[in-house]
Amino acid sequence: APHDSVIVGNTCLYGATGGEMYVAGRAGERFGVRNSGAVAVVEGVGDHCCEYMTGGVIVVLGRTGLNFGAGMTGGFAYVLDVERDFVDRYNHELVDIHRISLEGMENHLQHLRALLRNHIDLTASVWAGRLLGDFRDVLHKVWLVKPKAASLEALTEELRRAA
Repeated sequence: APHDSVIVGNTCLYGATGGEMYVAGRAGERFGVRNSGAVAVVEGVGDHCCEYMTGGVIVVLGRTGLNFGAGMTGGFAYVLDVERDFVDRYNHELVDIHRISLEGMENHLQHLRALLRNHIDLTASVWAGRLLGDFRDVLHKVWLVKPKAASLEALTEELRRAA
């Protein structure tokens, strides 16, 4: 299945300052390292994703490697945790994770849904299409990952203003 195959190599978006990237497949290690403004949707990543990230948004629609978010000081990520093992894969010292709920996080729901639609439109990803079709059932498996220093309220307000 394409969403289980690594199709982009290591260090994609290393130091990215803007732009968008949609990948109908998995990325290698250190995806989005030092990202300061790019938005990306990918269907899985290797170790050290979002390391030293200072801005931007990363969406991972599949399994991650270890040490997710180490050194992350800005931006945020959405991670689909189908196998329910992400709690053992992120950097507990530097990032917090929160379940996206239907109440109080409407801006994040709309944002994630819009990114999924863009991903489908630009890549024809069958996997993302299934996820969007079952969005309400899939939602409880998605984590919002943010730096410990960033408040959830501030991220939500930022999304509200951008909408």
